Amino acid sequence: MSDVRLLRRKLAKRRVWRRIFLERLTEPLHLNIASIGVLAFGSYRAKINWDLVVRPHYAYSILKAADIARMHGHRRVSIVEFGVASGAGLLNMASIADRVSRETGVEFDIHGFDTGAGMPPAVDYRDHPDLYQQGDFAMDPAALRRLLPANAHLHLGPLDETLPQFLDSVGADAPIGFVAIDVDYYSSSKQALRLLTATADRYLPTVIVYADDIALEQHNSACGERLALHEFNREMPMRPVEHNEFLETTRVFRRPAWLKQILFAHILDHPARSTVTTTTTKRYIENPYLDDEARKENFATDPSS
Repeated sequence: MSDVRLLRRKLAKRRVWRRIFLERLTEPLHLNIASIGVLAFGSYRAKINWDLVVRPHYAYSILKAADIARMHGHRRVSIVEFGVASGAGLLNMASIADRVSRETGVEFDIHGFDTGAGMPPAVDYRDHPDLYQQGDFAMDPAALRRLLPANAHLHLGPLDETLPQFLDSVGADAPIGFVAIDVDYYSSSKQALRLLTATADRYLPTVIVYADDIALEQHNSACGERLALHEFNREMPMRPVEHNEFLETTRVFRRPAWLKQILFAHILDHPARSTVTTTTTKRYIENPYLDDEARKENFATDPSS
């Protein structure tokens, strides 16, 4: 499906227009006007930076994973979606990954996890049975597989069976760089977060995590994905998953709700986090009070850019 046709179908939904009204049209007028030029003439990276790609949270995360991968010398990265449902998100992920590959040269292995039969029964109140029920979000696996590209793979069945098999297959040649968790339940989120418990060489030093199920007002720290994240951080102190409170200040548009759903899993036991890298060129901050034009400033605040 072309980007234009996909955008038209998204704009046919009332909830999308509500989000545009609350988030985009409340941003500064000059930025919204400038975005028209970016949409018409900008690179794919520019369109991602200006939130002009369908599912901007996927676009940001996949591009960020590619940039981190390049910085560490990787040419291939694994990206994961937990909770495929009808498959629109996984197909969108594949489309974005293809465009990001052309932009950065980094290739992607795409993996989607789902029961294939909708949501399982809720275990207890922590699974938010007030919001979700058994059988919600079913898929047509055969129809979806026909649309997936060769680098996208469906893993169907209970997570406690499919996830260990997947982790056994992941190698340092295609480390995990991005994971989207959209399984709604606490119990399923708890299982999905086991993705981040393998040996450190199976990940990029920083893994982007999109936590879908933390946004509704009924979600809270004692249930659902929020509880699963809290418990994971307590149990895995060398793999903290947390929000960068300054992420919004790095974006052109700062009001989108998805910015609060982007988390970073820091793989603190990753070799790259413990290795002192010696280079011939040292960073230098210019001092305007010194008459020293021979030394030019060399200071990158974001090493992945």
